[in-house]
Amino acid sequence: MGRITSRYRVLRLTEGRLTARPDTLAAEEPLEIRVAGRPLAVTMRTPGDDFDLARGFLVSEAVVGRASEIAAIRYCAGATANGGNTFNVLDVTLAPGVAPPSPSVQRNFYTTSSCGLCGKASADAVRSASRWRVDADPLRVAPKVIATLPLTLRAAQKVFDRTGGLHAAGLSHADGELMCVREDVGRHNAVDKVIGWALNAGRLPLTGATLVVSGRASFELVQKAVMAGIPVLAAVSAPSSLAVDLAREMGLTLIGFVRGSSMNVYACGDRLGLSEPVSP
Repeated sequence: MGRITSRYRVLRLTEGRLTARPDTLAAEEPLEIRVAGRPLAVTMRTPGDDFDLARGFLVSEAVVGRASEIAAIRYCAGATANGGNTFNVLDVTLAPGVAPPSPSVQRNFYTTSSCGLCGKASADAVRSASRWRVDADPLRVAPKVIATLPLTLRAAQKVFDRTGGLHAAGLSHADGELMCVREDVGRHNAVDKVIGWALNAGRLPLTGATLVVSGRASFELVQKAVMAGIPVLAAVSAPSSLAVDLAREMGLTLIGFVRGSSMNVYACGDRLGLSEPVSP
């Protein structure tokens, strides 16, 4: 698995019996994203699919929306004082005519793998920056298909099997077939990686797609889905209040607590063929 995982010697206590054993842990390292040589953001991530992570981040920040708007991505040589390459710094070159990121996007601090890009823009900024309207997406998906997605996603998590410590994000068609899965210690990184994959594959906007995530649904994840033109977001755990507010405002179908045949629909249930039940 290379830099994606690391091996450690640990002590295991089982029913009072102490043993020493090796354990495989998910790697976590900083990634600095630069645009035209200027630092833009630093995030803690699991190494792998770094170019997709950068692409997805730039989509989420309304910098790009098509693969042609990125001219090149490369790791920065000489990232250390002695001239070595840590593969933890990469530089994005935008195509001619593409406006550089707004200074408001720049992060002068690093974010942990659990917090997302905190203090981000409001729902008003998401609405004004989004290139595509998810409320007009004609997708219809059956609840029974949504119910299958967490198990389908889990079956595709190859590194989780070794570590038990990674989040996952996947993109699925209306029939539940996964088109892309990415893992990372950060929920937001996993989502950026699948969006970056879609950008590079020329699939944006992701009309008719469902984004499924292994954890909770935060405001940042709803924002990223909207910016990529994804009409449905399904999460294994709970959404936040701001995530629900943004989903309802933007017309995104938001589903949480997808476990077995049960789920909570927080926004736009009409895409699942659901309507408000009549009170007795």
